[in-house]
Amino acid sequence: MVAAKDHIVQLIIEKGLVSSETVESVRKGLSEDGQSDLIDALTVTGHVNQQQIIEVLAEEFMMPVVDLEKTRVVSMALDVVPRELAARYNVFPVEIKEDTLYVAISDPLDMDGVDSLSHVLKKTVEPMLASSEEIAHAIVRYYGTGEETVETVLSNYVPEGELEDKAMQNRAVAAAHSDETDESDAPIIRLVQIIINEAFKRRASDIHLEPLEKRFRVRYRIDGVLHEVENPPKRLQLAIISRIKIMSNMSIAEKRNPQDGRIQIEIGGKPIDLRVSALPAAHGESIVMRILDKESLMLGLPELGFLNDDQGTFERLITLPDGIILVTGPTGSGKTTTLYGCLNFINHPDRKIITVEDPVEYQLTGINQVPVRAEVGMTFASALRAMLRQAPNIIMIGEIRDKETAEIAIHASLTGHMVFSTLHTNDAPSAVTRLIDIGVKPFLVSTSLRATMAQRLVRRNCVQCLEPYQADNLVIRSLQMSGSDLGNATLMKGSGCAYCSNTGYRGRMGIFEIFQIDEETQRMIYSGATAYQLRRKGRESGMRTMREDGLRKALAGSTTVEEVLSTTVSDLD
Repeated sequence: MVAAKDHIVQLIIEKGLVSSETVESVRKGLSEDGQSDLIDALTVTGHVNQQQIIEVLAEEFMMPVVDLEKTRVVSMALDVVPRELAARYNVFPVEIKEDTLYVAISDPLDMDGVDSLSHVLKKTVEPMLASSEEIAHAIVRYYGTGEETVETVLSNYVPEGELEDKAMQNRAVAAAHSDETDESDAPIIRLVQIIINEAFKRRASDIHLEPLEKRFRVRYRIDGVLHEVENPPKRLQLAIISRIKIMSNMSIAEKRNPQDGRIQIEIGGKPIDLRVSALPAAHGESIVMRILDKESLMLGLPELGFLNDDQGTFERLITLPDGIILVTGPTGSGKTTTLYGCLNFINHPDRKIITVEDPVEYQLTGINQVPVRAEVGMTFASALRAMLRQAPNIIMIGEIRDKETAEIAIHASLTGHMVFSTLHTNDAPSAVTRLIDIGVKPFLVSTSLRATMAQRLVRRNCVQCLEPYQADNLVIRSLQMSGSDLGNATLMKGSGCAYCSNTGYRGRMGIFEIFQIDEETQRMIYSGATAYQLRRKGRESGMRTMREDGLRKALAGSTTVEEVLSTTVSDLD
Protein backbone atom coordinates (compact mmCIF):
# COMPACT_ATOMS: atom_id res chain seq x y z
CA MET A 1 0.00 0.00 0.00
CA VAL A 2 2.85 2.37 0.82
CA ALA A 3 4.42 1.69 -2.59
CA ALA A 4 1.08 2.38 -4.26
CA LYS A 5 0.77 5.69 -2.43
CA ASP A 6 4.31 6.60 -3.45
CA HIS A 7 3.42 5.92 -7.08
CA ILE A 8 0.44 8.27 -6.84
CA VAL A 9 2.61 10.95 -5.21
CA GLN A 10 5.13 10.59 -8.04
CA LEU A 11 2.35 11.08 -10.59
CA ILE A 12 1.24 14.25 -8.82
CA ILE A 13 4.79 15.60 -8.95
CA GLU A 14 5.18 14.69 -12.64
CA LYS A 15 1.97 16.53 -13.50
CA GLY A 16 3.33 19.64 -11.79
CA LEU A 17 0.62 19.86 -9.16
CA VAL A 18 3.22 20.01 -6.37
CA SER A 19 6.99 20.20 -6.28
CA SER A 20 9.22 17.46 -4.91
CA GLU A 21 10.47 19.95 -2.32
CA THR A 22 6.92 20.52 -1.07
CA VAL A 23 6.35 16.78 -0.85
CA GLU A 24 9.53 16.29 1.17
CA SER A 25 8.62 19.17 3.45
CA VAL A 26 5.20 17.65 4.15
CA ARG A 27 6.71 14.19 4.53
CA LYS A 28 9.04 15.41 7.28
CA GLY A 29 6.04 16.50 9.26
CA LEU A 30 4.72 12.95 9.35
CA SER A 31 5.77 10.26 11.79
CA GLU A 32 7.77 7.39 10.41
CA ASP A 33 4.75 5.08 10.37
CA GLY A 34 2.58 7.73 8.73
CA GLN A 35 4.00 7.23 5.24
CA SER A 36 0.69 6.11 3.82
CA ASP A 37 -0.98 9.33 4.99
CA LEU A 38 1.21 11.54 2.80
CA ILE A 39 -1.52 12.13 0.21
CA ASP A 40 -4.00 13.00 2.95
CA ALA A 41 -1.46 15.42 4.41
CA LEU A 42 -0.97 17.09 1.01
CA THR A 43 -4.71 17.62 0.66
CA VAL A 44 -5.20 18.80 4.24
CA THR A 45 -2.44 21.37 3.87
CA GLY A 46 -4.03 22.63 0.65
CA HIS A 47 -1.16 21.80 -1.72
CA VAL A 48 -3.45 19.65 -3.85
CA ASN A 49 -7.17 18.77 -3.80
CA GLN A 50 -8.97 15.49 -4.21
CA GLN A 51 -10.41 16.40 -7.61
CA GLN A 52 -6.93 17.07 -9.03
CA ILE A 53 -5.72 13.71 -7.75
CA ILE A 54 -8.71 11.93 -9.28
CA GLU A 55 -8.12 13.61 -12.66
CA VAL A 56 -4.46 12.58 -12.63
CA LEU A 57 -5.35 8.98 -11.79
CA ALA A 58 -8.10 8.89 -14.42
CA GLU A 59 -5.67 10.02 -17.11
CA GLU A 60 -2.92 7.65 -15.98
CA PHE A 61 -5.10 4.55 -15.71
CA MET A 62 -7.60 5.52 -18.44
CA MET A 63 -10.58 5.14 -16.13
CA PRO A 64 -13.86 7.12 -16.15
CA VAL A 65 -14.60 9.56 -13.32
CA VAL A 66 -17.98 9.55 -11.56
CA ASP A 67 -19.42 12.40 -9.52
CA LEU A 68 -21.40 10.62 -6.81
CA GLU A 69 -23.08 13.87 -5.73
CA LYS A 70 -24.71 14.37 -9.14
CA THR A 71 -25.01 10.83 -10.49
CA ARG A 72 -28.35 9.09 -10.16
CA VAL A 73 -27.60 5.79 -8.47
CA VAL A 74 -29.55 2.74 -9.65
CA SER A 75 -31.35 1.14 -6.72
CA MET A 76 -30.79 -2.35 -8.15
CA ALA A 77 -27.03 -1.82 -7.81
CA LEU A 78 -27.47 -0.93 -4.13
CA ASP A 79 -29.43 -4.13 -3.60
CA VAL A 80 -26.71 -6.26 -5.21
CA VAL A 81 -23.91 -4.84 -3.02
CA PRO A 82 -24.68 -5.00 0.72
CA ARG A 83 -23.45 -2.17 2.90
CA GLU A 84 -20.91 -4.45 4.58
CA LEU A 85 -19.19 -5.23 1.25
CA ALA A 86 -19.22 -1.59 0.15
CA ALA A 87 -17.54 -0.55 3.42
CA ARG A 88 -15.07 -3.46 3.43
CA TYR A 89 -13.76 -2.81 -0.09
CA ASN A 90 -14.28 0.99 0.03
CA VAL A 91 -16.42 0.96 -3.10
CA PHE A 92 -19.84 2.31 -4.00
CA PRO A 93 -22.19 0.65 -6.55
CA VAL A 94 -23.40 3.06 -9.20
CA GLU A 95 -25.14 1.02 -11.90
CA ILE A 96 -25.77 -2.55 -13.01
CA LYS A 97 -26.32 -3.70 -16.58
CA GLU A 98 -27.04 -7.41 -16.99
CA ASP A 99 -24.05 -9.14 -15.32
CA THR A 100 -21.79 -6.06 -15.21
CA LEU A 101 -21.62 -3.96 -12.04
CA TYR A 102 -20.16 -0.45 -12.19
CA VAL A 103 -18.59 0.65 -8.92
CA ALA A 104 -16.77 3.78 -7.76
CA ILE A 105 -13.30 3.20 -6.28
CA SER A 106 -10.73 5.65 -4.96
CA ASP A 107 -7.53 3.64 -5.50
CA PRO A 108 -7.04 2.32 -9.07
CA LEU A 109 -4.02 0.29 -7.89
CA ASP A 110 -6.17 -1.82 -5.58
CA MET A 111 -7.29 -4.30 -8.20
CA ASP A 112 -7.24 -7.12 -5.64
CA GLY A 113 -10.24 -5.54 -3.95
CA VAL A 114 -12.09 -5.26 -7.27
CA ASP A 115 -11.30 -8.90 -8.11
CA SER A 116 -12.45 -10.05 -4.68
CA LEU A 117 -15.71 -8.15 -5.04
CA SER A 118 -16.24 -9.69 -8.48
CA HIS A 119 -15.64 -13.17 -7.03
CA VAL A 120 -18.04 -12.65 -4.11
CA LEU A 121 -20.85 -11.20 -6.25
CA LYS A 122 -20.19 -13.47 -9.25
CA LYS A 123 -20.43 -10.48 -11.58
CA THR A 124 -18.07 -8.54 -13.82
CA VAL A 125 -17.00 -5.41 -11.95
CA GLU A 126 -16.10 -2.28 -13.89
CA PRO A 127 -14.33 0.34 -11.74
CA MET A 128 -14.88 4.10 -11.95
CA LEU A 129 -12.93 6.75 -10.05
CA ALA A 130 -14.21 8.89 -7.18
CA SER A 131 -12.55 10.34 -4.11
CA SER A 132 -12.52 8.31 -0.91
CA GLU A 133 -14.49 11.10 0.79
CA GLU A 134 -17.19 10.94 -1.88
CA ILE A 135 -17.44 7.16 -1.51
CA ALA A 136 -17.65 7.34 2.29
CA HIS A 137 -20.30 10.05 2.08
CA ALA A 138 -22.31 8.08 -0.52
CA ILE A 139 -22.26 4.94 1.63
CA VAL A 140 -23.73 6.86 4.56
CA ARG A 141 -26.12 8.78 2.32
CA TYR A 142 -27.61 5.74 0.58
CA TYR A 143 -27.08 2.93 3.09
CA GLY A 144 -27.30 4.88 6.34
CA THR A 145 -24.78 4.71 9.16
CA GLY A 146 -25.31 0.99 9.56
CA GLU A 147 -25.04 1.37 13.32
CA GLU A 148 -28.62 1.77 14.50
CA THR A 149 -31.51 -0.63 14.17
CA VAL A 150 -34.89 -0.78 15.86
CA GLU A 151 -33.41 -3.22 18.34
CA THR A 152 -30.39 -1.08 19.26
CA VAL A 153 -32.45 2.07 19.69
CA LEU A 154 -34.90 0.27 21.95
CA SER A 155 -32.20 -1.47 23.99
CA ASN A 156 -30.49 1.86 24.64
CA TYR A 157 -33.74 3.55 25.57
CA VAL A 158 -35.37 1.69 28.44
CA PRO A 159 -33.56 -0.91 30.58
CA GLU A 160 -35.34 -4.15 31.42
CA GLY A 161 -37.30 -3.80 34.63
CA GLU A 162 -38.63 -0.34 33.78
CA LEU A 163 -41.17 -1.51 31.24
CA GLU A 164 -44.20 -0.35 33.19
CA ASP A 165 -42.67 2.82 34.58
CA LYS A 166 -45.11 5.64 33.80
CA ALA A 167 -42.39 8.26 34.03
CA MET A 168 -40.48 6.52 31.24
CA GLN A 169 -43.56 6.61 29.04
CA ASN A 170 -43.90 10.32 29.72
CA ARG A 171 -40.26 10.81 28.73
CA ALA A 172 -40.97 9.01 25.49
CA VAL A 173 -43.86 11.30 24.64
CA ALA A 174 -41.80 14.37 25.54
CA ALA A 175 -38.97 13.13 23.34
CA ALA A 176 -41.42 12.72 20.45
CA HIS A 177 -42.05 16.47 20.56
CA SER A 178 -38.35 17.27 20.35
CA ASP A 179 -36.49 18.21 17.20
CA GLU A 180 -33.06 17.59 18.74
CA THR A 181 -32.09 14.21 17.34
CA ASP A 182 -28.77 14.19 19.20
CA GLU A 183 -30.35 14.44 22.65
CA SER A 184 -30.10 11.35 24.84
CA ASP A 185 -33.83 11.56 25.55
CA ALA A 186 -34.81 11.50 21.85
CA PRO A 187 -34.34 7.90 20.63
CA ILE A 188 -38.02 7.90 19.64
CA ILE A 189 -37.11 10.36 16.90
CA ARG A 190 -34.41 8.03 15.62
CA LEU A 191 -36.71 5.03 15.94
CA VAL A 192 -39.38 6.61 13.75
CA GLN A 193 -36.72 7.62 11.22
CA ILE A 194 -35.35 4.06 11.13
CA ILE A 195 -38.85 2.61 10.59
CA ILE A 196 -39.36 4.94 7.61
CA ASN A 197 -35.86 4.40 6.20
CA GLU A 198 -36.17 0.64 6.43
CA ALA A 199 -39.55 0.71 4.68
CA PHE A 200 -38.12 2.77 1.82
CA LYS A 201 -35.06 0.54 1.57
CA ARG A 202 -37.31 -2.52 1.28
CA ARG A 203 -39.42 -0.81 -1.44
CA ALA A 204 -42.55 -0.70 0.70
CA SER A 205 -45.51 1.29 -0.61
CA ASP A 206 -47.15 1.66 2.81
CA ILE A 207 -46.20 1.55 6.48
CA HIS A 208 -48.92 0.28 8.84
CA LEU A 209 -48.64 0.98 12.58
CA GLU A 210 -51.50 -0.85 14.27
CA PRO A 211 -52.30 -0.71 18.00
CA LEU A 212 -53.54 -4.12 19.13
CA GLU A 213 -54.65 -5.16 22.60
CA LYS A 214 -51.26 -6.34 23.86
CA ARG A 215 -48.80 -5.24 21.20
CA PHE A 216 -48.02 -2.47 18.73
CA ARG A 217 -47.72 -4.05 15.29
CA VAL A 218 -45.65 -2.61 12.42
CA ARG A 219 -46.13 -3.94 8.90
CA TYR A 220 -44.74 -2.96 5.49
CA ARG A 221 -46.71 -3.49 2.28
CA ILE A 222 -44.18 -4.70 -0.29
CA ASP A 223 -45.34 -5.55 -3.82
CA GLY A 224 -48.91 -5.55 -2.55
CA VAL A 225 -48.29 -8.05 0.29
CA LEU A 226 -48.09 -7.08 3.98
CA HIS A 227 -44.97 -8.20 5.89
CA GLU A 228 -44.73 -7.88 9.66
CA VAL A 229 -41.43 -6.48 10.97
CA GLU A 230 -39.86 -5.92 14.40
CA ASN A 231 -42.55 -4.54 16.69
CA PRO A 232 -41.75 -1.75 19.16
CA PRO A 233 -42.92 -2.35 22.74
CA LYS A 234 -46.55 -1.49 23.45
CA ARG A 235 -45.43 1.10 26.02
CA LEU A 236 -43.89 3.26 23.25
CA GLN A 237 -47.08 3.30 21.16
CA LEU A 238 -48.20 6.74 22.32
CA ALA A 239 -44.76 8.28 21.83
CA ILE A 240 -44.33 6.89 18.30
CA ILE A 241 -47.81 7.99 17.20
CA SER A 242 -47.27 11.45 18.73
CA ARG A 243 -43.97 11.81 16.88
CA ILE A 244 -45.53 10.89 13.53
CA LYS A 245 -48.49 13.24 14.08
CA ILE A 246 -46.12 16.12 14.86
CA MET A 247 -44.02 15.36 11.76
CA SER A 248 -47.17 15.40 9.60
CA ASN A 249 -48.62 18.59 11.18
CA MET A 250 -51.58 16.85 12.81
CA SER A 251 -53.10 17.81 16.13
CA ILE A 252 -51.81 15.52 18.85
CA ALA A 253 -54.70 16.58 21.08
CA GLU A 254 -57.28 15.22 18.62
CA LYS A 255 -57.66 11.46 19.14
CA ARG A 256 -61.35 10.92 18.45
CA ASN A 257 -61.58 11.92 14.77
CA PRO A 258 -59.59 10.78 11.71
CA GLN A 259 -56.82 13.08 10.54
CA ASP A 260 -54.69 13.37 7.40
CA GLY A 261 -51.23 14.85 7.05
CA ARG A 262 -48.07 14.84 5.00
CA ILE A 263 -44.38 14.37 5.76
CA GLN A 264 -41.54 15.51 3.50
CA ILE A 265 -38.16 13.94 4.21
CA GLU A 266 -34.99 12.96 2.39
CA ILE A 267 -33.91 9.32 2.23
CA GLY A 268 -30.76 8.23 0.46
CA GLY A 269 -30.38 11.66 -1.09
CA LYS A 270 -33.90 11.53 -2.58
CA PRO A 271 -36.82 13.74 -1.52
CA ILE A 272 -39.71 11.52 -0.41
CA ASP A 273 -43.30 12.44 0.50
CA LEU A 274 -45.34 10.41 2.94
CA ARG A 275 -49.12 10.75 3.01
CA VAL A 276 -50.21 10.00 6.57
CA SER A 277 -53.63 8.87 7.81
CA ALA A 278 -54.57 8.55 11.49
CA LEU A 279 -57.70 6.57 12.37
CA PRO A 280 -58.99 6.12 15.95
CA ALA A 281 -59.32 2.41 16.77
CA ALA A 282 -60.20 0.34 19.82
CA HIS A 283 -56.67 0.25 21.28
CA GLY A 284 -55.29 3.56 20.04
CA GLU A 285 -54.82 5.44 16.77
CA SER A 286 -53.94 3.37 13.71
CA ILE A 287 -51.40 5.09 11.45
CA VAL A 288 -50.86 4.36 7.77
CA MET A 289 -48.10 6.15 5.86
CA ARG A 290 -48.18 5.95 2.06
CA ILE A 291 -44.69 6.37 0.63
CA LEU A 292 -44.81 8.58 -2.45
CA ASP A 293 -41.64 8.24 -4.52
CA LYS A 294 -41.86 10.58 -7.49
CA GLU A 295 -39.30 8.59 -9.48
CA SER A 296 -41.58 5.55 -9.40
CA LEU A 297 -44.13 7.57 -11.41
CA MET A 298 -41.73 8.54 -14.16
CA LEU A 299 -42.54 5.36 -16.05
CA GLY A 300 -43.03 4.70 -19.72
CA LEU A 301 -45.89 2.53 -20.91
CA PRO A 302 -43.69 -0.60 -21.31
CA GLU A 303 -42.61 -0.30 -17.65
CA LEU A 304 -46.27 -0.33 -16.63
CA GLY A 305 -46.58 -3.82 -18.11
CA PHE A 306 -48.05 -3.22 -21.58
CA LEU A 307 -47.12 -5.72 -24.26
CA ASN A 308 -46.40 -4.30 -27.70
CA ASP A 309 -49.87 -4.74 -29.22
CA ASP A 310 -51.74 -3.30 -26.22
CA GLN A 311 -49.21 -0.50 -25.95
CA GLY A 312 -49.79 0.49 -29.55
CA THR A 313 -53.56 0.48 -29.02
CA PHE A 314 -53.33 2.51 -25.83
CA GLU A 315 -50.93 5.07 -27.31
CA ARG A 316 -53.36 5.62 -30.19
CA LEU A 317 -56.26 6.09 -27.79
CA ILE A 318 -54.57 8.57 -25.44
CA THR A 319 -53.41 10.76 -28.32
CA LEU A 320 -56.95 11.26 -29.68
CA PRO A 321 -57.97 14.96 -29.82
CA ASP A 322 -61.08 14.63 -27.63
CA GLY A 323 -63.27 12.22 -25.72
CA ILE A 324 -63.08 10.40 -22.40
CA ILE A 325 -60.83 7.49 -21.44
CA LEU A 326 -61.54 5.79 -18.11
CA VAL A 327 -59.19 3.57 -16.14
CA THR A 328 -61.04 1.26 -13.77
CA GLY A 329 -60.17 -1.06 -10.94
CA PRO A 330 -60.25 -1.32 -7.15
CA THR A 331 -58.17 0.82 -4.79
CA GLY A 332 -54.49 -0.06 -5.08
CA SER A 333 -54.69 -1.45 -8.62
CA GLY A 334 -52.32 1.16 -10.08
CA LYS A 335 -54.88 3.44 -11.77
CA THR A 336 -53.15 6.67 -10.70
CA THR A 337 -49.76 5.38 -11.86
CA THR A 338 -51.24 4.53 -15.25
CA LEU A 339 -52.83 7.98 -15.60
CA TYR A 340 -49.54 9.68 -14.72
CA GLY A 341 -47.83 7.45 -17.28
CA CYS A 342 -50.34 8.70 -19.86
CA LEU A 343 -49.70 12.32 -18.92
CA ASN A 344 -45.92 11.82 -19.15
CA PHE A 345 -46.34 10.32 -22.61
CA ILE A 346 -48.45 13.18 -24.00
CA ASN A 347 -46.88 16.04 -22.01
CA HIS A 348 -45.43 18.39 -24.64
CA PRO A 349 -44.85 22.17 -24.59
CA ASP A 350 -47.63 22.72 -27.15
CA ARG A 351 -50.30 21.18 -24.90
CA LYS A 352 -51.83 22.53 -21.74
CA ILE A 353 -52.63 19.83 -19.18
CA ILE A 354 -54.60 20.46 -15.98
CA THR A 355 -55.41 17.87 -13.33
CA VAL A 356 -57.81 17.95 -10.39
CA GLU A 357 -56.90 15.46 -7.67
CA ASP A 358 -57.83 14.55 -4.12
CA PRO A 359 -55.12 14.90 -2.97
CA VAL A 360 -52.27 15.84 -5.33
CA GLU A 361 -49.94 12.94 -4.59
CA TYR A 362 -47.09 13.71 -7.00
CA GLN A 363 -45.82 16.99 -8.37
CA LEU A 364 -45.37 16.68 -12.15
CA THR A 365 -43.21 19.10 -14.13
CA GLY A 366 -45.04 21.14 -16.75
CA ILE A 367 -48.53 20.15 -15.58
CA ASN A 368 -51.02 22.34 -13.69
CA GLN A 369 -52.30 20.33 -10.72
CA VAL A 370 -55.31 21.46 -8.69
CA PRO A 371 -56.05 19.93 -5.25
CA VAL A 372 -59.63 19.30 -4.14
CA ARG A 373 -60.50 21.21 -0.94
CA ALA A 374 -64.08 20.40 -0.05
CA GLU A 375 -63.95 22.46 3.16
CA VAL A 376 -63.70 25.68 1.12
CA GLY A 377 -66.06 24.55 -1.63
CA MET A 378 -63.33 23.38 -4.04
CA THR A 379 -64.95 20.11 -5.15
CA PHE A 380 -64.23 18.11 -8.29
CA ALA A 381 -67.20 19.75 -10.01
CA SER A 382 -66.32 23.34 -9.08
CA ALA A 383 -62.66 22.79 -9.96
CA LEU A 384 -63.68 21.38 -13.36
CA ARG A 385 -65.85 24.40 -14.16
CA ALA A 386 -62.98 26.74 -13.38
CA MET A 387 -60.49 24.60 -15.30
CA LEU A 388 -62.52 24.81 -18.50
CA ARG A 389 -62.04 28.60 -18.47
CA GLN A 390 -58.26 27.99 -18.47
CA ALA A 391 -58.47 26.63 -22.05
CA PRO A 392 -56.71 23.28 -21.46
CA ASN A 393 -56.12 20.66 -24.13
CA ILE A 394 -56.09 17.74 -21.72
CA ILE A 395 -57.88 17.29 -18.38
CA MET A 396 -57.23 14.61 -15.80
CA ILE A 397 -59.82 14.03 -13.06
CA GLY A 398 -58.62 11.96 -10.13
CA GLU A 399 -61.93 10.12 -9.84
CA ILE A 400 -65.50 10.43 -11.11
CA ARG A 401 -67.62 10.05 -7.97
CA ASP A 402 -70.99 11.59 -8.79
CA LYS A 403 -73.37 12.65 -11.55
CA GLU A 404 -72.31 16.32 -11.49
CA THR A 405 -68.62 15.55 -11.99
CA ALA A 406 -69.40 12.97 -14.69
CA GLU A 407 -71.62 15.35 -16.66
CA ILE A 408 -69.10 18.20 -16.57
CA ALA A 409 -66.36 15.81 -17.71
CA ILE A 410 -68.55 14.59 -20.58
CA HIS A 411 -69.44 18.12 -21.68
CA ALA A 412 -65.74 19.00 -21.58
CA SER A 413 -64.98 16.07 -23.89
CA LEU A 414 -67.77 17.11 -26.25
CA THR A 415 -66.31 20.62 -26.52
CA GLY A 416 -62.92 19.45 -27.76
CA HIS A 417 -61.04 18.37 -24.65
CA MET A 418 -59.35 15.05 -23.95
CA VAL A 419 -60.42 13.82 -20.50
CA PHE A 420 -58.79 11.08 -18.41
CA SER A 421 -60.30 9.78 -15.20
CA THR A 422 -60.79 6.71 -12.99
CA LEU A 423 -63.83 4.78 -11.91
CA HIS A 424 -64.34 1.92 -9.46
CA THR A 425 -65.65 -1.04 -11.46
CA ASN A 426 -64.51 -4.66 -11.71
CA ASP A 427 -64.04 -4.80 -15.47
CA ALA A 428 -63.83 -2.44 -18.43
CA PRO A 429 -67.35 -2.77 -19.97
CA SER A 430 -68.97 -2.19 -16.54
CA ALA A 431 -67.65 1.39 -16.59
CA VAL A 432 -70.29 2.21 -19.21
CA THR A 433 -73.21 0.99 -17.10
CA ARG A 434 -71.71 2.59 -13.99
CA LEU A 435 -71.83 6.04 -15.65
CA ILE A 436 -75.47 5.45 -16.60
CA ASP A 437 -76.28 4.21 -13.07
CA ILE A 438 -75.05 7.45 -11.51
CA GLY A 439 -77.40 9.42 -13.77
CA VAL A 440 -75.56 10.25 -17.01
CA LYS A 441 -77.81 9.93 -20.06
CA PRO A 442 -76.89 7.02 -22.37
CA PHE A 443 -76.58 9.21 -25.47
CA LEU A 444 -73.95 11.38 -23.70
CA VAL A 445 -71.98 8.30 -22.68
CA SER A 446 -72.07 6.79 -26.17
CA THR A 447 -70.91 9.96 -27.91
CA SER A 448 -68.15 10.98 -25.47
CA LEU A 449 -66.55 7.71 -24.34
CA ARG A 450 -63.59 6.53 -26.43
CA ALA A 451 -62.41 3.56 -24.36
CA THR A 452 -62.33 2.09 -20.89
CA MET A 453 -59.48 0.07 -19.46
CA ALA A 454 -59.60 -2.19 -16.41
CA GLN A 455 -56.39 -3.23 -14.68
CA ARG A 456 -54.91 -5.20 -11.80
CA LEU A 457 -51.38 -5.57 -10.46
CA VAL A 458 -49.44 -8.84 -10.34
CA ARG A 459 -45.99 -9.40 -8.89
CA ARG A 460 -43.07 -9.68 -11.30
CA ASN A 461 -40.74 -12.65 -11.17
CA CYS A 462 -37.34 -11.84 -9.66
CA VAL A 463 -34.84 -11.64 -12.53
CA GLN A 464 -31.93 -12.70 -10.30
CA CYS A 465 -33.30 -16.14 -9.32
CA LEU A 466 -35.61 -16.97 -12.23
CA GLU A 467 -35.92 -20.67 -13.01
CA PRO A 468 -38.37 -23.05 -14.75
CA TYR A 469 -41.07 -24.67 -12.63
CA GLN A 470 -44.08 -26.93 -12.97
CA ALA A 471 -47.39 -25.34 -12.01
CA ASP A 472 -49.87 -27.32 -9.95
CA ASN A 473 -52.45 -29.14 -12.08
CA LEU A 474 -55.26 -27.67 -9.97
CA VAL A 475 -54.04 -24.16 -10.81
CA ILE A 476 -53.91 -25.01 -14.52
CA ARG A 477 -57.46 -26.39 -14.42
CA SER A 478 -58.69 -23.37 -12.44
CA LEU A 479 -57.44 -21.16 -15.27
CA GLN A 480 -59.36 -23.28 -17.81
CA MET A 481 -56.06 -24.31 -19.36
CA SER A 482 -54.64 -27.65 -20.44
CA GLY A 483 -51.23 -28.95 -21.37
CA SER A 484 -51.94 -28.19 -25.05
CA ASP A 485 -52.65 -24.55 -24.13
CA LEU A 486 -49.16 -24.26 -22.70
CA GLY A 487 -47.64 -25.45 -25.97
CA ASN A 488 -43.87 -25.17 -25.92
CA ALA A 489 -43.88 -22.42 -23.28
CA THR A 490 -41.84 -22.92 -20.13
CA LEU A 491 -43.33 -21.48 -16.97
CA MET A 492 -40.85 -19.47 -14.90
CA LYS A 493 -40.72 -18.55 -11.22
CA GLY A 494 -38.25 -16.92 -8.85
CA SER A 495 -36.71 -19.45 -6.47
CA GLY A 496 -35.97 -16.79 -3.82
CA CYS A 497 -32.74 -14.90 -3.20
CA ALA A 498 -31.38 -11.92 -1.26
CA TYR A 499 -32.36 -9.55 -4.09
CA CYS A 500 -36.06 -10.40 -3.70
CA SER A 501 -35.96 -11.07 0.08
CA ASN A 502 -36.53 -14.76 -0.68
CA THR A 503 -40.02 -14.15 -2.06
CA GLY A 504 -39.29 -15.00 -5.70
CA TYR A 505 -40.91 -11.72 -6.75
CA ARG A 506 -39.63 -8.17 -7.08
CA GLY A 507 -41.78 -5.32 -8.31
CA ARG A 508 -45.22 -5.37 -9.89
CA MET A 509 -46.69 -4.99 -13.35
CA GLY A 510 -50.14 -4.32 -14.71
CA ILE A 511 -52.48 -6.69 -16.51
CA PHE A 512 -55.02 -4.92 -18.66
CA GLU A 513 -58.40 -5.19 -20.38
CA ILE A 514 -59.01 -2.54 -23.06
CA PHE A 515 -62.61 -2.01 -24.20
CA GLN A 516 -62.79 0.24 -27.26
CA ILE A 517 -65.98 2.05 -28.21
CA ASP A 518 -66.80 1.66 -31.91
CA GLU A 519 -69.98 2.67 -33.79
CA GLU A 520 -71.82 -0.57 -33.06
CA THR A 521 -70.92 -0.31 -29.36
CA GLN A 522 -72.20 3.28 -29.36
CA ARG A 523 -75.56 2.08 -30.69
CA MET A 524 -75.69 -0.63 -28.02
CA ILE A 525 -74.99 1.91 -25.26
CA TYR A 526 -77.68 4.25 -26.62
CA SER A 527 -80.13 1.35 -26.69
CA GLY A 528 -79.46 0.50 -23.04
CA ALA A 529 -77.31 -2.63 -23.41
CA THR A 530 -76.26 -4.40 -20.21
CA ALA A 531 -72.67 -4.84 -19.05
CA TYR A 532 -72.95 -8.53 -19.99
CA GLN A 533 -73.98 -7.67 -23.56
CA LEU A 534 -71.23 -5.08 -23.87
CA ARG A 535 -68.68 -7.57 -22.60
CA ARG A 536 -69.73 -10.17 -25.16
CA LYS A 537 -69.52 -7.53 -27.89
CA GLY A 538 -66.02 -6.59 -26.71
CA ARG A 539 -64.89 -10.22 -26.76
CA GLU A 540 -66.26 -10.65 -30.28
CA SER A 541 -64.32 -7.54 -31.35
CA GLY A 542 -61.05 -8.98 -30.02
CA MET A 543 -60.92 -7.60 -26.49
CA ARG A 544 -58.53 -9.56 -24.29
CA THR A 545 -59.61 -9.99 -20.69
CA MET A 546 -57.32 -9.30 -17.75
CA ARG A 547 -56.94 -13.03 -17.14
CA GLU A 548 -55.93 -13.64 -20.75
CA ASP A 549 -53.44 -10.77 -20.62
CA GLY A 550 -52.04 -12.12 -17.36
CA LEU A 551 -51.63 -15.60 -18.83
CA ARG A 552 -49.74 -14.15 -21.79
CA LYS A 553 -47.33 -12.56 -19.36
CA ALA A 554 -47.06 -15.75 -17.30
CA LEU A 555 -46.24 -17.75 -20.44
CA ALA A 556 -43.62 -15.11 -21.30
CA GLY A 557 -41.96 -15.66 -17.89
CA SER A 558 -42.80 -12.22 -16.47
CA THR A 559 -45.03 -13.55 -13.67
CA THR A 560 -46.54 -16.83 -12.48
CA VAL A 561 -49.89 -18.44 -13.23
CA GLU A 562 -50.57 -18.48 -9.47
CA GLU A 563 -50.35 -14.68 -9.39
CA VAL A 564 -52.76 -14.40 -12.31
CA LEU A 565 -55.21 -16.79 -10.66
CA SER A 566 -55.14 -14.89 -7.36
CA THR A 567 -55.74 -11.52 -9.02
CA THR A 568 -58.34 -12.17 -11.73
CA VAL A 569 -61.75 -13.81 -12.02
CA SER A 570 -62.97 -16.42 -14.46
CA ASP A 571 -63.67 -15.31 -18.03
CA LEU A 572 -66.67 -17.63 -18.41
CA ASP A 573 -69.72 -15.66 -19.56
